[in-house]
Parts: sequence; C-alpha cells; structure tokens
Amino acid sequence: MPKMKTHSSLKDRFKITGTGKVMRYKAHKNHLLSHKSKRQKRVLGTNPVMAAGDVKRLKQQLANI
Repeated sequence: MPKMKTHSSLKDRFKITGTGKVMRYKAHKNHLLSHKSKRQKRVLGTNPVMAAGDVKRLKQQLANI
C-alpha cells in the first residue's frame, strides 16, 4: 500500500496544535478591509478550533505535517 500523501491545499489553510487540535482561519480578512470596523477585523483575526465532526477527516488528509 502506498504512503498517504498530504492534501497540498490544506497545508496552509489549517494548523495542528501541539495537543492535536486543528485550528482554522476565518474568511473575510484578506481584502476590502477599509470599510470594516476595528472590532470586526479584530474578531476575524482569531483562529478558532475546528468542529469535532470535521477533525477526523482533516487529520487524515493532513497526516504528514
């Protein structure tokens, strides 16, 4: 059986913490930021933990990171 390859597009979109949790990035923080409030930009800057239902599938695709 060949080795599992890492899903290349997911490498930069998700990070795995030292305890094994998967962190994701929020949308709407790349451009057109001038009309968004400071609060909105601050909240979008945080990285939430992925929902439990998606973690198993993501960890399989991010196996070699």
